[in-house]
Amino acid sequence: MPLEARVSIAKNGRLVIPMAIRKAAGLAEGGHVVVRLREGLIEIEPLHLALKRARETVRRYAKDRDLAEELIQERRQEAKHE
Repeated sequence: MPLEARVSIAKNGRLVIPMAIRKAAGLAEGGHVVVRLREGLIEIEPLHLALKRARETVRRYAKDRDLAEELIQERRQEAKHE
């Protein structure tokens, strides 16, 4: 069952995420999150999970490619033409 809480937004736009939700999400003081608005819903995702999802997406589309090496080669070609 998902954790849910009603919170209010302060004058400066801040809101407090309840401790039970912070603990369940692995959030600690000073931690970073990604905040996005998607179809009218505000999503808050721990940064480490957002990065993990991004890496998995890249891996799925670049299975047999070395993207770092491709980028280096592109930059070398651009530098030759400057």
